[in-house]
Amino acid sequence: FTMNMYLFVYDLMQFCGHSWIFTNMMIRFMTFGKDSLADTFHSIGLVMRLCQLLSVLEILHILIGIDKSRLLPRFLQITERIIVLFVVINSQEEVQGKYVVCVLFFLWNLLDVVRYTYNMLARMGIYYLPLTWLNFSLCIPLYPLSVLAKGFAICVSLPYFESFGTYSIKLPFPFTFSIYFPYVLKMYLPVLFAGMCFIIQNLFSERMAHLGTGNIKNKRS
Repeated sequence: FTMNMYLFVYDLMQFCGHSWIFTNMMIRFMTFGKDSLADTFHSIGLVMRLCQLLSVLEILHILIGIDKSRLLPRFLQITERIIVLFVVINSQEEVQGKYVVCVLFFLWNLLDVVRYTYNMLARMGIYYLPLTWLNFSLCIPLYPLSVLAKGFAICVSLPYFESFGTYSIKLPFPFTFSIYFPYVLKMYLPVLFAGMCFIIQNLFSERMAHLGTGNIKNKRS
């Protein structure tokens, strides 16, 4: 009961954070139109970073056994966001004003509002079939779109990493070792898309497990 209550509070905190971000984005867009897109990161970036840092706890939840989700898919999804948000976007102010950041935040928060709503109700043993269907179906088209947005954000950031030398390391003589960070990002891109294929397979298997005919009948009853 204690662990279930803890997970409920965790899901509630994440739901509140992502709902605030999503609502803020919608209100700003309806008020200021396209002008609001370039200022998205400066308006909601702090809360977004807090929510993503908090999501690292989900890996711990799986490791200690209080969350029965599969470790590798969740680990890949969380690390993808951490890398793109903190390493790529947060470190380059020029990238923060790009429209792709707004698109990426919209996709992340749309998915998370649905997911944490489903999780909160599931902790209490409440399953609404439309919400269950939405939770396990919406991620299948939106997750690949978010990966494309992540890849585009990385490509957009490359010229700035090349110009400013951010995170690039060159050790002085007598060492002949250096790290050119744009190359690291370019090597990460195929890893990102390979991980996407693996995660999509996992999303389909989860959908089948929760929305199979037998499971739907059981939840209805």
